[in-house]
Amino acid sequence: MKIILTEIEIDRIIEMAWEDRTTFEAIQMQFGLKEQEVIDLMRNEMKPSSFRMWRERVQGRKTKHEKLRDFEKGRFKCNRQRNISNNKISKR
Repeated sequence: MKIILTEIEIDRIIEMAWEDRTTFEAIQMQFGLKEQEVIDLMRNEMKPSSFRMWRERVQGRKTKHEKLRDFEKGRFKCNRQRNISNNKISKR
């Protein structure tokens, strides 16, 4: 089954694929694309030199795969960082 994506969805997938801490599993959960399908999409949507740079960057990177991560869930958060809820900074 082929998934049809809008331009906005393709842009978001590319953005997520470039982010170090966004896993391939998160992309699959949100858009239904497996890792190989994300790689194929990146290959088709990017210039060859940009694709090669991206592949070198993510290949073997622990943060791109949930099973390889050193931390359990979430991400690092500084204890001085304010909590954000409903797009408004919460009061301490």
